[in-house]
Amino acid sequence: MPGLTRTLLRDMGRLIRSDAPRAPLALLRAAPGWVSLGAGGSLLLTVSGARLGGGSVTWWFHPRVLAGTGTKVVFYAGIAALALAWLGLGRVLLRRRFAAGQLWPVAVIWCLPLALGAPLFSRDVYSYLAQGTIAHLGLSPYTHAPAVLAQLGHARVLSAVDPFWRSATAPYGPLFLGAISAAAGLTGSHLIAGALAIRAIELIGLVLLGLFVPRLARAAGADPVRALWLTLLSPLVLLQLVAAGHNDLLMVGVMVVGITLALEGRPLWAVAVCTLAAAIKVPAIAAAVFVAFAWARAESGWAQRIARAAKAIAAAIAVGAAVTLITGFGIGWISSALFSTPARVHLAITPATDLSWTAASLLRDLGASASFKGIQSVLRVVAFGASVVVGIALLGRTRRETLPKHLGLALVAFALGGPAAWPWYLCWGLAMLAVWPRAQTSRALVVAILVATLLVKPDGILALPVGSSPVFAALWVAALAGAWYAWIRRGGRGRRAELSEGLGAARSVLVEH
Repeated sequence: MPGLTRTLLRDMGRLIRSDAPRAPLALLRAAPGWVSLGAGGSLLLTVSGARLGGGSVTWWFHPRVLAGTGTKVVFYAGIAALALAWLGLGRVLLRRRFAAGQLWPVAVIWCLPLALGAPLFSRDVYSYLAQGTIAHLGLSPYTHAPAVLAQLGHARVLSAVDPFWRSATAPYGPLFLGAISAAAGLTGSHLIAGALAIRAIELIGLVLLGLFVPRLARAAGADPVRALWLTLLSPLVLLQLVAAGHNDLLMVGVMVVGITLALEGRPLWAVAVCTLAAAIKVPAIAAAVFVAFAWARAESGWAQRIARAAKAIAAAIAVGAAVTLITGFGIGWISSALFSTPARVHLAITPATDLSWTAASLLRDLGASASFKGIQSVLRVVAFGASVVVGIALLGRTRRETLPKHLGLALVAFALGGPAAWPWYLCWGLAMLAVWPRAQTSRALVVAILVATLLVKPDGILALPVGSSPVFAALWVAALAGAWYAWIRRGGRGRRAELSEGLGAARSVLVEH
C-alpha cells in the first residue's frame, strides 16, 4: 500500500506539471459570458437550495428573501443557467483549441458554491455521517442501522437522516466507511461541519477526474478536452454528485485512475486501484474484472493467461485484505445488504420497476389478480441477469484498447439492471464513455446527461411518480429495440466487410496465379 501511494503521488505530480497550461485563464477570457452564466447558475442553486434541500438541518446561510414558488423558480432557473452554460462552453471548445488544464479554473468557479452549500437532490450525506458515527463509536454499520444512534446519545445526527433510511444498514465499502468514521470523529454531532467534511472527501474524486480523465483520453486516442467537458463540467456530475455529496464521485475518480494505469501498461497496479474503488462502492469491482481479463487475454497461450489471471486475483485479494484489516470492519460488507438496501425504493425510471408496474396494471384491467411486488421480485432478477449477460458479452470482446468503451457500457447496463436506477448511477460509466471517440460526438449522450440531471427534485425525491411507469416502460422497450436493430445492422456491415475482404483476397490470389 505505501508503494502504491508513492507511485500515485509521483504520477499526479508529473501529470499536474504536464497538463498545467501556460495560460490557465485562457478559457475564462475566451468565453467570459458562458463561464459567468454557469457561475451565476451555481450561485442561484446554492442560495435557493438552502430552503429546498429538505430535512431538519438549517444550513449556515438560510436566506429569507425567497419563499414559496419563487424559491423553486430561482432554483430551476439556476439549473437552466448551468446547463445552458455547459452547452455553450462545449460549442466554444469545438471551435477553438484549448489545453485540458484550462478547464480546471472553470470547474472550480462552477463547483465552489455547490461544494459549500446545503446538500441538494439527496440527503444521503447525512446517512453517511450517521454510519460514520456508528463506526466511530466502535459498532459496525453493516449490522447496526442509524436508528441505534438514538440509544447512543446522538439523536441529533439521527434526526438529519431521512426516515426511510434510518433502519437500513450500510451498503458501502469499508474504505469509505473508514474515511467517514474519521470525519465523524473530527466533527462530532455538528451536522454542517460533518456534511462539509464528507463532501471534502468526495471532492477528492472530482480532483482525480480532473487529473486523470485527460490522461485516460490520450491513452484511448480520444480528445482530452471533450472528455473533461463531459465529466468535470457536466451538470450531472456537478449537481447529482458534488451538490448531493454522493460517494459515487469518489468511487468513479479512483476507478478512472485504475483504468488509466491499465491503458498505460501497468495492469497489476490498475487491478489494485480498481479494488480500492470497489472498497468505496461495490460496482467498481467490474473495473478490476475487466482490467484483469483484458490483461490475461493479451497472452497467446492458456498457461500464460492463467498465470496473469492468478496474479490479478492475488493483487485484488491483497488490497481487499489490507483495507479490511486496516479499517477493522471485516467482510460483513459483502452481504445481501448490497442489494436489499437499494431495493427498498421503487423508481419509475428503473426498467424492472416500471415494467412490473405496467404489467400489474394491465393484468388488473383485464380482471386478473396481479401483485406489483410479486411481479417485481421476478423481473428484478431477470433484469439483473440480463445486465450480467450484457456485461459478460462485453467482457468477452474486451481488449486493452477497447477497455474504457466496453467497461462504460457494462457499468451503464449494471446501473439499469439493478434494483434502483438512480440518475446519478449513469456517472459510473460516464467517465469511461467520455473517452470513447464515438461517444464524444454523440448528441444522445448529451441529452441523457441533461435529462438525468432533471429527474430528481431538490429534496431527493424522484420527479416522476411510480404511476408514470407505463411511459418509461414504452421508452425502455423502444430503446432496447433500437439498440438491437443498430447492433444487427452493425453486425451485418461487419460481416459484409469481412466477406468483401475475403473475396478481394481470393481475386488477388487468382490474378497472381
